Amino acid sequence: MRFQVKFLGLFARALFFYLCAMDILLQCRPGFEREAAQEVVDRFTTGKGSAESKFERESGFVRISAKAPREAYAAIHWKDWIFVRQWWCIHTELALTGTDRLNPILLAARNAHDGVELPFSDLFLEMPDTNEGRQSKKFLSHIEPLIFTELEHEGLLDVQGDGPRLCLFFISATEALVGVADERSAPWSMGFPRLRFPAEAPSRSTLKLAEAFEVFLSPREQDLLLRSGMKAVDLGAAPGGWTWQLLARGMRVTAVDNGPLKGGALGHPSVTHLKADGFCYRPKVPVDWVVCDMVEQPGRVADLMLDWMVKGYAQTAIFNLKLQKHPRLQEVRNSLETIRKGLLDAGIRGRLIARQLYHDREEITVYLRREGKAKASGW
Repeated sequence: MRFQVKFLGLFARALFFYLCAMDILLQCRPGFEREAAQEVVDRFTTGKGSAESKFERESGFVRISAKAPREAYAAIHWKDWIFVRQWWCIHTELALTGTDRLNPILLAARNAHDGVELPFSDLFLEMPDTNEGRQSKKFLSHIEPLIFTELEHEGLLDVQGDGPRLCLFFISATEALVGVADERSAPWSMGFPRLRFPAEAPSRSTLKLAEAFEVFLSPREQDLLLRSGMKAVDLGAAPGGWTWQLLARGMRVTAVDNGPLKGGALGHPSVTHLKADGFCYRPKVPVDWVVCDMVEQPGRVADLMLDWMVKGYAQTAIFNLKLQKHPRLQEVRNSLETIRKGLLDAGIRGRLIARQLYHDREEITVYLRREGKAKASGW
């Protein structure tokens, strides 16, 4: 009996060191907390891990308590998630109830740096993407330079370095979470790049495609894949927001839509406007890009893009899938699996990434690129 107790004790200690407990903050579009939480919980509950989520609907963030093998954390990357904009590990929870808020924040930052070999390379002050969260902006704009200066003076912050980022998430002006983010987290504060709406663009939808280029493509990939003189097709183009974004990159665009083009896309010398059904049109000669933002059932759009890829009408695609009723996450997964399986069956290897971008609403944006022939059962 003593041997059995000792053996179980050693087993429990080994399991403790094998499994790593961690609290994680997820940020998402308000109203999609359930989908963001489910994505992460599903990932951690495979194998020997476990995870629980806690959130309030329309809050724009989720807290995850996870216990999983260390390699499960190491394998996570921000591009893996569809509905999660940003994620990082929580170190401290702060209650900022007194008149002095700066010193408790600085103390938490110092504690978060314990065990970190390099100085922090950046400081992210974040908030929920809600009307209530945005009320903290004035306070954050006041306190950010104070935190930055003090940490830099103490040698805990070096913007030229390669260390992790210090993140402060202000649930409100009196409640904050402090944590650390590395290169596996999104490189932008709150998980999305800041973009300006160009006045000459026909519609604000142009920002969806501009954000997609920034999120899905590295700077080098943008140089290679968004070159002047390339040919593109915009399915469901009117009023021309996505067409204009392609024109801004120097491309020649075939805009397919029965509706009219407007603004900078109307009458542009590099645009050919075809009044036709986007589901029926196919180019006579393959093009570099096809983009699609048509309001249609997600499965039908997925089938359309699969046909373009399998038959080689385009090399690269960016398209939106409009979400229907719950379960939205399963609906997305079904559409993406249709594309993966279809390309695999056709012997085509490619790259597929899907995310709900900041400028998306009840939809997700998908990046799909042909990269040769499949060499194995994986895709």
